[in-house]
Amino acid sequence: MSRIIAGAASGMPLASVRGSDTRPTTDRTKEALFSWLQSRDWCEDTVVLDLYAGSGALGLEALSRGARSATLVERDRTALEVCRRNTDAVNRALGRRAGTALGQSVERFLARRTEADLILADPPYPLDGPELDGVLVSAAASLTPGGLLVLERSARSAPPTRPEGLEEVDVRTYGETALYFWQDVR
Repeated sequence: MSRIIAGAASGMPLASVRGSDTRPTTDRTKEALFSWLQSRDWCEDTVVLDLYAGSGALGLEALSRGARSATLVERDRTALEVCRRNTDAVNRALGRRAGTALGQSVERFLARRTEADLILADPPYPLDGPELDGVLVSAAASLTPGGLLVLERSARSAPPTRPEGLEEVDVRTYGETALYFWQDVR
C-alpha cells in the first residue's frame, strides 16, 4: 500500500489498484521526485495535472505538499474508483476540495486545452512511438509559460521524443524507472 509521504496529509495511506494493468510509482521514486520538485519550488501554489493517474498517488502527493489544485485523469474504471476514494480522503485531510479525479482518456482531456504549471505523466509502458509522442505534444501545449512536464518511463525503454518548445532540465533513474524533467521555454 502506498502513502502520502510529506506535507499536510503526511502518512495517509492510499488505496492501491488491484488486478489491473496499473503500475504504481514506488514510494522511493515518488520521494525522490518530490524532493527534486520541492527543492526547486515546484509544489507550492501550483496547478497540477496527473495524467494516467492510477491511484492518484502523484497528484495527491503534490496537493499534500502545497499545490493549489490537482486534476487526476484516469480512464480505467477500477483505477478511477480507487483514485476518487483517495482524492476524497486527501481533500478531507486538507479541509478543502483541491483535488478532482476525472474518468476519461488523457487524449480527450488534453484536447480541452486545460492549463497547468506542473504535469506529471506516467503512461503505461507499452504506450510508445507516435501515440506517446502525440500525448506529449498535447501535454506540452497544456503547460503554462515556464511550466514543467515530468514523464515517468521504464529505464529500459528508449528515451522519449521531447516535444518542441520544451527544454530537458534533468533525467533521473531510480532502479527500473526513469524520470524526464522538461520545462516550457516558449
